[in-house]
Amino acid sequence: MVTPAGPVARSAYLSASEAAAELGINVPTLYAYVSRGLIRSEPDASSRRRRYVAEDVWVLKQRKQHRRDPAKAAEEALHWGLPALESRLSVIHNGRLYYAGRDAVTLATTATIERVAALLWMGDLAAPFPDELTDPLPAEWSTLTRVARRLPPLEGLQLVLPVAAAHDPLAFDLRPESVQRAGARILRLLAAVAVGTKPTREPIAQVLQRHWAPRMAEAVSLLQAALVLYADNGLNPSSFTARCVASAGSTPYALVAAGLAALQGSKHGGACERAEGLLQEARDARGARQAVMARLRRGEPIPGFGHPLYPDGDPRGALLMKLVARHRPSSREVALAAALTEAVGELMNQHPTVDFGVVTLCRALGLPQGAALALLGVGRVVGWIAHGLEQYQEGRLIRPRARYAGELPRG
Repeated sequence: MVTPAGPVARSAYLSASEAAAELGINVPTLYAYVSRGLIRSEPDASSRRRRYVAEDVWVLKQRKQHRRDPAKAAEEALHWGLPALESRLSVIHNGRLYYAGRDAVTLATTATIERVAALLWMGDLAAPFPDELTDPLPAEWSTLTRVARRLPPLEGLQLVLPVAAAHDPLAFDLRPESVQRAGARILRLLAAVAVGTKPTREPIAQVLQRHWAPRMAEAVSLLQAALVLYADNGLNPSSFTARCVASAGSTPYALVAAGLAALQGSKHGGACERAEGLLQEARDARGARQAVMARLRRGEPIPGFGHPLYPDGDPRGALLMKLVARHRPSSREVALAAALTEAVGELMNQHPTVDFGVVTLCRALGLPQGAALALLGVGRVVGWIAHGLEQYQEGRLIRPRARYAGELPRG
């Protein structure tokens, strides 16, 4: 949910008097807006009155303000501004993330990544996940996986997509069912690349656990939770990039490759690496507070804490920290993460993000370097394919115009 102050969420609902005051109108005019469908309302369980959706009120207020300056309105839409397009995939409501109306935190402990894919791709959590599998040529696969292991995680995942697309005769079939089948192939393909094996129909979390933590059966549920919590998070840079590529009529392989390219940026997927750096800097629980204070003295941010979309704490990060502590209670990595969480909470009143939770999970399980980024890349494939499906069905090219600010033409 986006609010007047930017991405920071306020209360989800307003009373009639609050909504009218926000818009600078009287209450009868507010009722007229509701009847015209401009603002949604619902009964308030705690009283006989109705309450009004705060985001609708803010959007209407912003539209009225932007009518005075349309150019500014268009520019701000790209920077936490007015909604740029419609999506039925995910929303942040009252500080919690929902996938198609279902609480993502609940899904992380009750559903597999395949079931969440079915929900976001087909609108039905119980829909059968496509039984699709990429069968790469043995010689090419051996070369690709050998090269991929030498690259950073996201670049390694990206490497195999053009080759897989070239061998998929249905890559350009953009009908919904075909895109869903391609999405299943891509998801299994990238999970295999992440651990250096061949694609199989084995559940994704089990593939990762079998190769990363073969002696820890409990790792399956932890990896599952991380994948589900990474599946989508609104119109972030990589998801918007994927939609732009899909709007051009490119293949699902291309939109996933584009999403991975955006995710490689330091302001997006780089959050995992920065959180990893903080944990390495602190070394152990005794050094946690000193590491935080040293960063504050240097004027440096504390990575892995404080998310602009979750001002009261990222529920995804909170869940992962809880799950890891439950499964690995004696882990030194868990003790270090808990000490950092306590220090940052006391000094800055900020809470761990999903990236900090995933990095803690990977360190506590002893997973290989780069596993957190690989989990992010594999999990987010589900969201990118879902955004691609919406954009293919929309059928329109995403093509905003730039406002020229250079030297005027001569002659």
